Amino acid sequence: MENYVPMHECRVHKISIIVNRTHAILHSIAILFLIHYRLSFFFQHPPNITIPTLPWLLIFVSELLLCLAWLLTQFYRWRPVYRTVFPERLPADDKLPAIDVFICTADPNKEPSVEVMNTVISAMALDYPPEKLHVYVSDDAGSDATLRCTKEAWNFARYWVPFCRKYGLVTACPDVYFSSSEDSFKGSSEFKAERKKMEEKYEILKQRIRRIVQENHTDVPVNNKLDHSSIIEVINEYHKEKDEVKIPILVYVSREKRPSHHHNFKAGALNVLLRVSAMISNSPYILVLDCDMHCNDPTLARQAMCYHCDPQTSQSIAFVQFPQTFRNISEDDIYDSQLRFVFKIQWHGFDGAGGPTISGTNFYIKREALLGSFSKQQDLMALKRSFGPSNDFIKTLVEDYKPCFIKDGESSRMLLEHANVLASCSYEDQTTWGTKVGFLYFCVLEDYFTGFTLHRKGWKSVYLYPKRPQFLGISTTNFNETSIQWTRWISGLTSVTISRFCPLICGPLKMSLVHLMCYLEVACMPFLCCLSVWGFALIPQLCLFNGIPLYPKISDSNFNIFSIIFISAISKSLYDIVTTGDQFRVWKNEWRIWMPPCFLLRWL
Repeated sequence: MENYVPMHECRVHKISIIVNRTHAILHSIAILFLIHYRLSFFFQHPPNITIPTLPWLLIFVSELLLCLAWLLTQFYRWRPVYRTVFPERLPADDKLPAIDVFICTADPNKEPSVEVMNTVISAMALDYPPEKLHVYVSDDAGSDATLRCTKEAWNFARYWVPFCRKYGLVTACPDVYFSSSEDSFKGSSEFKAERKKMEEKYEILKQRIRRIVQENHTDVPVNNKLDHSSIIEVINEYHKEKDEVKIPILVYVSREKRPSHHHNFKAGALNVLLRVSAMISNSPYILVLDCDMHCNDPTLARQAMCYHCDPQTSQSIAFVQFPQTFRNISEDDIYDSQLRFVFKIQWHGFDGAGGPTISGTNFYIKREALLGSFSKQQDLMALKRSFGPSNDFIKTLVEDYKPCFIKDGESSRMLLEHANVLASCSYEDQTTWGTKVGFLYFCVLEDYFTGFTLHRKGWKSVYLYPKRPQFLGISTTNFNETSIQWTRWISGLTSVTISRFCPLICGPLKMSLVHLMCYLEVACMPFLCCLSVWGFALIPQLCLFNGIPLYPKISDSNFNIFSIIFISAISKSLYDIVTTGDQFRVWKNEWRIWMPPCFLLRWL
């Protein structure tokens, strides 16, 4: 370790810490005065009480709930950190670990196939040794259209990947590259000619994909998306010609689904990919992507490996989380679709407390963290009780196991049959999949629950926010889609809050108190805000109509308490806007959408 050179650095933003802690102290004092004002009402002499006790009590409880919500938010403001990586310090390509890329899609009718295939192609074009990169497409609908589109995407990638590497393109997604003016007027005449040919090939690809999707709409579906057998195809094996530039293998996986078996949503699909990929590549690290979240920077894999390959951090870090950024956000983001507060403020504080939770997509996770590490002397029957009856899969759990799925460019038919067994809907019966190993099934937010469990076991995580967006996706831009998405998130978090897996009850084993409180804030925030919103939405209005005063008059000195709290909240939110480099318009839009739920005490 004498010649050790760090591949990354972590810096603490001292100014933010001073501002956050000072604001927390001053704001807490104002809140204590508010609580004193409310409590003093109950200690008045009965002849002096002119206001009914019940509405005063209810509004006080609503304010206390928001006080608790604000208090929880201060834990991730306590020590925000920011990270930088040095990919140039990574070892040589032949010493880099292999990576499996999991791309999940569920319905070709709701998820545009052109966008999905752009994600697949961008993942194949990552700046990483192609023999150590394996891309898996999980199609939960079992759609023949998605399989055919995947084959078309692979055919295009045969030309796109060499083109990207030859000219060092910084945009790996063809749709984004050709829709922008990047490099269109630069380079030699040879480059311009090849660029034009590549653009023509991409237009042909889009036409073919749209034709396949259109045929899928008009024809009778081959498979029922809720009732179909498993399908696994290694796309590369059907191509007999040798390409000049090697490209990553592409595997299509559709797990078996039957009405009699619960499919466990995205977590179930990811666990199938864990098992199937173990038979084919068994890479120690996994990149998980949503189908509409394409890779925007070819170097992102190397940036994540700066943590997984660093000898001082590789043993303790379970996953590296990147932010979600979107390319369809308008200037007036009236629904806060970019989730600015989460990815620019909250997750940095989460990182300083011990690491953020999994955010659903854009994370590099260690396979060992999900499955564990085992030796050859491990009890075989105990492993089968946890991981299922497949002897072939049990072999992949051993540290020195090397997959032999691909031999001379042809798939092993026997192992392919075993992989189909691993993708069956009944394989997980009487096992610990989803309860102790793999991605966990307790709620629809498998990311939160899995991340929390990993941290309780002692694993760490890091949050990397580079200047250039590493991933670009499609976000909700209308009220209906936003409502559906937030309903899913809120219902999942609320189910955690009221269950035995609530962070306040369940942990910590190897978590710090600050880290635990960060998890508790994420889980309890919808529940606390929901209850308080009902109070603020009903009680003040009813009291106003009946002439019942709940707040002091402007001439009353107690009115200063509410004024100070309001000004303090506005000032802090403006400071957050300035420090994250956003405009005043963003602040205005965020207050417009979040003001109704937290009308009086906007402390988030």
